[in-house]
Amino acid sequence: MYYPEEVIEEVRMKNDIVDVVSGYVKLQKKGANYFGLCPFHNEKSPSFSVSPGKQMYYCFGCGAGGNVFTFLMEYENYTFQEALQSLADRAGVALPKMEYGKEAREQAEFRARLLEVNKLAANYFYHQLKGPQGRLGYQYLHEKRRLSDQTIVRFGLGYANKTSDDLYRFLKEKGYEDAFLKETGLVTVEERGGRDKFWNRVMFPIMDVNNRVIGFGGRVMGDGEPKYLNSPETKIFDKSRSLYGLNYARTSREKYMLVCEGYLDVISLHQAGFSNAVASLGTAFTTQHAGILKRYVDQVILTYDSDGAGVKAALRAIPILREAGISSRVLNMKPYKDPDEFIGNLGADAFRQRIEEAKNSFLFEIDVLKSGYSMDDPEQKTRFYQETAKKLLQFGEPLERDNYLEAVAKEHMIPAEELRRMVNRMGMQMGLKSGEGWREENRPQRGGEASYSRESGQAVLSHQGEELGAAPERKRRPKAQAREDGIRRSQRLLLTWLIEDESLFDKIEGILTPEDFVEDLYRQVARLVFEEHRAGKINPADILSRYINDEDQYKEVAALFNASLGDGLDGTEQKKAFEETVLKVKKYSLDAASRNAKDIAQLQEIIRQQAALKTLRIS
Repeated sequence: MYYPEEVIEEVRMKNDIVDVVSGYVKLQKKGANYFGLCPFHNEKSPSFSVSPGKQMYYCFGCGAGGNVFTFLMEYENYTFQEALQSLADRAGVALPKMEYGKEAREQAEFRARLLEVNKLAANYFYHQLKGPQGRLGYQYLHEKRRLSDQTIVRFGLGYANKTSDDLYRFLKEKGYEDAFLKETGLVTVEERGGRDKFWNRVMFPIMDVNNRVIGFGGRVMGDGEPKYLNSPETKIFDKSRSLYGLNYARTSREKYMLVCEGYLDVISLHQAGFSNAVASLGTAFTTQHAGILKRYVDQVILTYDSDGAGVKAALRAIPILREAGISSRVLNMKPYKDPDEFIGNLGADAFRQRIEEAKNSFLFEIDVLKSGYSMDDPEQKTRFYQETAKKLLQFGEPLERDNYLEAVAKEHMIPAEELRRMVNRMGMQMGLKSGEGWREENRPQRGGEASYSRESGQAVLSHQGEELGAAPERKRRPKAQAREDGIRRSQRLLLTWLIEDESLFDKIEGILTPEDFVEDLYRQVARLVFEEHRAGKINPADILSRYINDEDQYKEVAALFNASLGDGLDGTEQKKAFEETVLKVKKYSLDAASRNAKDIAQLQEIIRQQAALKTLRIS
């Protein structure tokens, strides 16, 4: 939903960033700012700064920065809408109500009723578990699965009675009509009456990221079938887009997620301190699941059962994760079947050690591939090498492919050069069949190496891993790159100075304008800073909000306002540093303008200004 800028600004102004962040991070005042340990990366010395003046936070260690909205978005993994609503509720600001058409209003009301009835059902199941009739379910959870009362409460676990219409009668008493109950997935309604979908089962409420119950899973007590039963899909429950435990795992500070197979695996891991565990719900891992995980992490550790079914599930998930841009590893739980069994026998520390030892997913795939061949049979051994070479072709980047080739060769005692030749030969064959070139490396020629570039369609002679024709460019590039980075630092430093001390605008009057900031993003921000200065007050947090929909730009703008000013400098040194920074920014601006001059008159004016810089003094 779109909200007017004035509404967003009202919410931001009524939520002081120091107050909000203090609810998550222990802060200590040092000078004008507050400091604490960064919640977004592990550190021992506080580098996380919160500025009440700017109403911004910034970590000088990892570069995380933003305003009160993005703090909640990053810490709680909220969308902007969720962060805005949370802060509006905190400040007592009533957000404008969305105007619905008739059909949209009916759908919204229907979804709200589904959430309402699921919440009622979850409470009902929980109270059954705590009553005499739930003794069997409680014993299973508490004694057999070793779950504490605290864990049972945290996950809202419950019990569905042996009587097959308990919940139906309960919901009817609450006033829900049969036509609606049919749509909930909780009961079936026939001419003879209603029957519960779940009975004689331990119940697992399934929650969305906002802790709302959207469905249920149930494990039968005894030998009934099916062993596990899930809610059917409804208007609020889509198995392919839901991950059990994500409501808690999304706030974990770990940089990876543990992906399991079942409810009890997740619960056992959370109880053991691994709060970053999730599981798919009675369905294979999907591209939608991978897309959801990508919002939170870039790495996944697959923690599937160690049996054949678990191996197959891992092999299905690995390419899906790879396609989504998520690196994955596979955890070895042998000699135990699942995380619950492993932790019950060896404990959390041993499981943490297995996490550290988890295998690269590609190497895991090769291990599984090898298990299908007899290495004592020359024919099967050759076929294993061929299939391994084919799998290595999936890496389009030569360096990455070569790294994996070396690792596979070392682990499986395959001659690396022979495997490389096989990969190159297959690559060329596949390239010829598809009408494309193949970059074949490491073919000796005149003391160097020849390769075929698919991009240029030409052979390139190289020496010691470098393209000869590109060598002069590569030698020049670091110097030019360093100069550009230095200019960016100068522009960041200058913008930070200007917002921290607006009196400095008087000193650059007639010397610098926003157009002297040659980086496009920096120029955009400089224009806003100069405009707000002319209007009477610079509001960095407000400027930052304008970039909230572009994560990369947002982080860079946050950095623009938090450059290190060199607090150890005395007054004279600071004055000199400021003057040098202004002159450097102006000189680079003029140099860029001279390269783009359209006529002689314009070039002459630029040359005049360049000469004037040599005698310019900033008072």
